[in-house]
Amino acid sequence: MSTKLMPASSARAIIPSPETAPRRKRADALRNTETILEAAKAVFAESGVDAPMRDIAARAGVGVGTVYRNYAVRSDLIIAVFRSEVDATAAEGRRIAEDNEPADALRLWAARFARFIATKRGLADALHSGDPAYQTLPAYFLGTLAPQLQSILDAGARAGTIRDDVRAEDVLHALSRLADGAEVGPGNGAGRMADVFLDGLILTTTT
Repeated sequence: MSTKLMPASSARAIIPSPETAPRRKRADALRNTETILEAAKAVFAESGVDAPMRDIAARAGVGVGTVYRNYAVRSDLIIAVFRSEVDATAAEGRRIAEDNEPADALRLWAARFARFIATKRGLADALHSGDPAYQTLPAYFLGTLAPQLQSILDAGARAGTIRDDVRAEDVLHALSRLADGAEVGPGNGAGRMADVFLDGLILTTTT
């Protein structure tokens, strides 16, 4: 009995490329993840972390099932939003430090940090709930942002434009307390108090 072999060209036609389909799937999944994170950040800021997942899905333009495939439980999504915002703050902070003199960089960095605190308010109830799922976040926050801020403080101390007796952890704590619970901006109470605080750290105003 003879067996008729399929032509090679036909075989190639029905066998998917080993690279194209998985690569496209990974790209789509990455886009979905980023879109969901941005949607969750906005919804959490508006409605708090207990907002329905369907609201996040609708904002992201995906199905609720897609949200749950990426983040099986709500705490996973909250943690991802928090870490994403810390990473974004750090990335902008690096650019600020590279492009500005230390005293100017400190003011610009503080303004960027204040925006992070404003976003973090939407997550506050969860982060302060005592849920073990969030226990690693304070260390991630300090471990990511404190070294970066310390490098600005150290550069300013060497240049003689920033006091040399302050630590990044103290500055982060002070700025967090000033920005927390108030609208962030140069014309409001929190912004003015942050400026007063920074005036106490900066010895020489750069031009």
